[in-house]
Amino acid sequence: MQFTVLTLFPELFAPFWDHSIIGRAIEKGLISAAAVNIRNYAAGRHQVTDDRPYGGGCGMVMKPEPLAAAIRAAKRQCPAAETVLLSPQGRVFDQSLAGALARGEGLILVCGRYEGIDERIGSLVDVEVSIGDYVLTGGELAAMVVIDAVTRLIPGALGGADSAENDSFVAHRLEHAQYTRPPVFEDQPVPEVLLSGDHGAIDRWRRESALIRTLLKRPDLLRQQPPAPEELRVLKRWCAEVQDLFTTEDLPGAGPPSGGEPGR
Repeated sequence: MQFTVLTLFPELFAPFWDHSIIGRAIEKGLISAAAVNIRNYAAGRHQVTDDRPYGGGCGMVMKPEPLAAAIRAAKRQCPAAETVLLSPQGRVFDQSLAGALARGEGLILVCGRYEGIDERIGSLVDVEVSIGDYVLTGGELAAMVVIDAVTRLIPGALGGADSAENDSFVAHRLEHAQYTRPPVFEDQPVPEVLLSGDHGAIDRWRRESALIRTLLKRPDLLRQQPPAPEELRVLKRWCAEVQDLFTTEDLPGAGPPSGGEPGR
């Protein structure tokens, strides 16, 4: 996988390439990565890349000529690469889109700045991507998010063969709870099943943990992919256990059952 980032601030990416999963993937030859300065494709001594917007208004707009030249040069280096514009108006980035992008040969990531880019660059872009419904100063941080998420899905990039498959949002479920040493922390013990050595029981516990965490934290994911029959049985059993635990008479401030008195 070849990543080419088109940016006005290529120096931001040097430490990103050198560390953690990205750095190891580059060392292994699983990915290649470069940050290209858009100013290199701007004409004139001052290499101007922005100008005032037609029609007036505040801020500046990135000029089309340098961006078009930079995109075309990157495309010549990797003709099969998909061109991605990081934009708050794009499709919201999620695990499904990360998986689709990871199946390609390369990505050209275009980082906007200022008030945005000239609309006519749209014809050179394959997809617009947003990492959330908020506005950033530029597309550089969003590009790093996309690169990180996509790289994790490239075979060999992670330490374990099944690490990516167990991540949150795969199959519309959150990841199960995680524990490490010590076995007891501030009176909170690790679940006994994780210390049992029974791998079958541990796998069942992890599936149930993932399901219940999804219900509590992201129930919308269950609507996107409704529970399978076995998952539904787990959820019903868990809800029944919660109901048994918190009966009306156990709730703080609850009075005696109807028709009764304390002590009777």
